[in-house]
Amino acid sequence: MLSYRHAFHAGNHADVLKHIVLLQVLDYMKQKDAPFLYVDTHSGAGLYDLHSEWASKKAEYKTGISHLWKAADLLPEVQPYMDIIHQLNAEGKLKIYPGSPWIAYQSLRPCDRARLFELHPNEYTCLSENFSRQRNIKIGKSDGFQALSAVLPPASRRAVILIDPPYEVKSDYQTVVSSLKEACRRFNSGVYMIWYPVVNRKTVDKLERDLVSSGIRNIQLFELAVKEDTDESGMTASGMIVINPPWKLKQTMQKILPWLEKKLCADQKAVYRINQLVDE
Repeated sequence: MLSYRHAFHAGNHADVLKHIVLLQVLDYMKQKDAPFLYVDTHSGAGLYDLHSEWASKKAEYKTGISHLWKAADLLPEVQPYMDIIHQLNAEGKLKIYPGSPWIAYQSLRPCDRARLFELHPNEYTCLSENFSRQRNIKIGKSDGFQALSAVLPPASRRAVILIDPPYEVKSDYQTVVSSLKEACRRFNSGVYMIWYPVVNRKTVDKLERDLVSSGIRNIQLFELAVKEDTDESGMTASGMIVINPPWKLKQTMQKILPWLEKKLCADQKAVYRINQLVDE
């Protein structure tokens, strides 16, 4: 299915959580001089105009980045994320929001490489235009699930992989697990990040059970709910599942998630989770 456009959701609370975790992982990878590969299986356009017709329809950024835009009490751990946002909006008005490819690009060193995949034709065109001058970034017009195994293991033997499908179809949840199992079979030392929405809690519970029984080791989960679970349509929470996480990631998120809870969920009954799903 090719109806999904991330512009509808750009900058929402789920993006904030996802991109903060992504930067924490990338910062950890740069602590070693050796190069690494960044893989984004469902890249989207890379950059989003929050005032465009797509983004302004739901204005979901008002549930996320707008709450942090003028925050005076930023955590040091969140500052690099906000620095990227401010650089894109140098005139002082919040207009442009970066997708995960742009977030990662800002963190890559000259020695690092990126592989970005996007199947939607319009999103692929925008993605290609946004990164047309970056020689260390290669873009593929293909299904990221299918493309993932072809780029693993990387020549550098170090990699960060973000799996961020739209979950337009229910089978995406199972495809995430099967793709991960194959990827880890090929390259079990990579840092894998899986973003997921909470629309139906039973679906997420099953995703967790499937990962626990997958045989994959060292899995952590970080989730932020801005509303209570409901049987109605719409996302109430989102999370990041990290395989082979940086050794201080859990400790860092124990500071960041309570802070995000206060910033993003002041008028809601918010809940966050930090779980070690599978030990090392």
